[in-house]
Amino acid sequence: MIPAGFKESLACSSDRELEPLIDKVLGDRPLDFEDGLMVLESKNLSLLGALADHITLQRRGERVFFAVNRHINYTNICDSKCNFCAYYREEGDIDAYTMSLSEILGLADEASRMGARELHIVGALNPSLPLSFFEEMLEEIHARYPEMGIKAFTAVEIAYMAEREGVSTREVLLRLKRAGLTCMPGGGAEILGERVRERLCPEKISGEEWLSIMEEAHSIGIPSNATILYGHIETYSDIVDHLLRLRDLQRRTHGFQAFIPLSFHPEKTGLKGVRGSTGFDDLKIIILSRLIFAGEIDNIKAYWVTLGPKLAGIALRNGANDLEGTIIEERITHAAGARTPTSLSKEDLINIIRDAGRVPVERTSTYETVKVYD
Repeated sequence: MIPAGFKESLACSSDRELEPLIDKVLGDRPLDFEDGLMVLESKNLSLLGALADHITLQRRGERVFFAVNRHINYTNICDSKCNFCAYYREEGDIDAYTMSLSEILGLADEASRMGARELHIVGALNPSLPLSFFEEMLEEIHARYPEMGIKAFTAVEIAYMAEREGVSTREVLLRLKRAGLTCMPGGGAEILGERVRERLCPEKISGEEWLSIMEEAHSIGIPSNATILYGHIETYSDIVDHLLRLRDLQRRTHGFQAFIPLSFHPEKTGLKGVRGSTGFDDLKIIILSRLIFAGEIDNIKAYWVTLGPKLAGIALRNGANDLEGTIIEERITHAAGARTPTSLSKEDLINIIRDAGRVPVERTSTYETVKVYD
């Protein structure tokens, strides 16, 4: 049954074709490919946003999560050199860098003193860094700061480590887990369809390989996030296909903790003639994510680094229920020209969530509650 609010919205609009979709969502029936296209093609953002918010409240309640965390981008020297990336450098470039273990531990120590419960560690594909470097990094951080979860290494990094080490990706994952890895971020997914990947990141692993590595991680008890990078050369069909592939994997493994839509920043990249996304696009992707994942992936992030804090706050009433975290010095998106802050304070995040009429909840990297700010 369609609640009265949605009936009134439909009565005031010309979008009567949305009624079957609304019935399907409210009846807990999964959306299919055509439904996803309908959402993306619709201009009725207020109605769809209200529907996504209704599902969020029904599934997750009024709580919105955030973490006190720090991002550590340990190197920008990369073998992949993707067209869309403004972050990578080649060995010898004046602004190329690789952090030493002591530098990484110094950042971890600073984060711990600030009350961080999560370190988010990702970098580029640097051929000078062996797997043992990452094992030692995890072991040292875990031994010194056991209260901090370590969310580290994308599926792309895992594949690169395996290739360089001459072992399977499963072996890499097992060794990193033994060393202290808590969970994985969702980066490197970009768009999973091969037509887009061949133009966007031809040197990266395929979409199927990304999914396979995530399935391996989930199978050995390493949960992860999932992402999409949109606002470049993809079509609506590519977006819906991407989300449905993630949903299929989640139904098998139940290993995705959160989904993070990432809007593309084109300013300093090699992609020409790409305008990026609008705020309207951003909200629609978040809405679609909630409607497609519904009860499959619990948490949809409003990633304020790409959205900006103001739009991220609006997203909290349009399907999102996670505001990421304090972050502290994000580098990768800002290398592409992002004009958002590089960090926010815990108080900033709490205020954004409260202004949206929701209850702030500080979380760990595996979504255990640290504190509820009623």
